[in-house]
Amino acid sequence: MNSKQSLANKIHYETLAEAWRSGRESPQDASEWSVLTAEPGGVDYVETNLGDKTALWVRPKLAAEDRVMLYLHGGGYVGGSIWTHRKMVGHLAKAIGCNALLATYDYAFESKFPRQIEQAVAAFEWLAEQGIEPKHMIGAGDSAGAGLIVAAAIKRRDAGRPLPAALLSISGWHDFSASGRSYETNREKDAFFQKASVDMLTSMVLGGSDARNPLASPIFADLKGLPPIYLQVGGDETLLDDSRVLADRAKAAGVEARVDIFPGMLHSFQMMAGRAPEADDAIERLAQWVRPKLGPGGTAATRDESQQVA
Repeated sequence: MNSKQSLANKIHYETLAEAWRSGRESPQDASEWSVLTAEPGGVDYVETNLGDKTALWVRPKLAAEDRVMLYLHGGGYVGGSIWTHRKMVGHLAKAIGCNALLATYDYAFESKFPRQIEQAVAAFEWLAEQGIEPKHMIGAGDSAGAGLIVAAAIKRRDAGRPLPAALLSISGWHDFSASGRSYETNREKDAFFQKASVDMLTSMVLGGSDARNPLASPIFADLKGLPPIYLQVGGDETLLDDSRVLADRAKAAGVEARVDIFPGMLHSFQMMAGRAPEADDAIERLAQWVRPKLGPGGTAATRDESQQVA
């Protein structure tokens, strides 16, 4: 049975869906995604420049300095930011015992596909320039960010560049063609991510490009040679099949893949970290799976407790 605390995510999306249908502006507390997440504690946040964008270092106390997670936030290419996701990424990085870099990419109104993938690839290169070995990096993201992380790994593989040690996908948007049966089977359960809404977002991002382009929709890509991937998805999501199908096709290509489906949960429920047990359980599963992929050891550092949050 789902916890009372987990209802916050469902209410969040139902409120957004009602505002969308009525043409009203979303209530501030509903549109501000970060209210779902508790502060992780013991985590510093430091702004940095990555190209022409502001990125955010997420640094748990005593985390391994040379083990880094590149995280790309979700938001359908029209919302979300390094700030809406900083607390959830703080929980995840703290559980893993690594630093994280929350990178920024263009919204759909700023540029169209494939610019965002190029920015994700550049973020991996930037980390390498900072001295982080790819075997000690992981790529992670939720929703649109998860799709970008996988696409960036495909681009790096095709370019003959070193790949990260593993990939983490939270409620990943991996199919811009919206071909999954879960759009119908979960239609009554998922108020916000209806097929018409997703199709509209797709058209805004692609600007006329093919929705079945393998970089836009990794479920249609050749996945051979990609790093191990762990996908988490809510059982009530319309995007459920995006994760299931990608996992199946990754396994068929010889890639280590795990998919966990959380009954009764909706899109990116991990944003309730620190408030809902389902989210905390999911974060811990991600950490336990990926920690060995980063390799033993790592250089930890103690930080001054007085350091200011960015």
